[in-house]
Amino acid sequence: MAMTVHCDIVSAEGEIFSGLVEMLVAHGNLGDLGIAPGHAPLITNLKPGPITLTKQGGAQEVYYISGGFLEVQPSMVKVLADTVQRAGDLDEAQALEAVKAAENALNSKGADFDYSAAAARLAEAAAQLRTVQQMRRQK
Repeated sequence: MAMTVHCDIVSAEGEIFSGLVEMLVAHGNLGDLGIAPGHAPLITNLKPGPITLTKQGGAQEVYYISGGFLEVQPSMVKVLADTVQRAGDLDEAQALEAVKAAENALNSKGADFDYSAAAARLAEAAAQLRTVQQMRRQK
């Protein structure tokens, strides 16, 4: 039997996942982070994107987070997310439309244009789309 660590994924809406995992992969500021049992303790912020859990027994679950923090301790891993959705609940067509809308907003700057807000919307929509595509590849 593979080694496991307890993992919790929580958001403002409540606990989304709690259980034993063999591996967690999340998208950090410097790239993807792979967390396995015995990983060194750390706290880091997470960018919008998929979180892939390899549960005890090898089954995988994919979630989308809009950002948050990852805490790794010797006996647990905790993801504190702004918002969390199961990847299966994301709508690919809606994510594509959100990417197009954000790109259009960036291209049609007006006098009171908020570049950082438009860029954040684009990053979040692109991360949702990446999550849906990753889930499709795993099937």
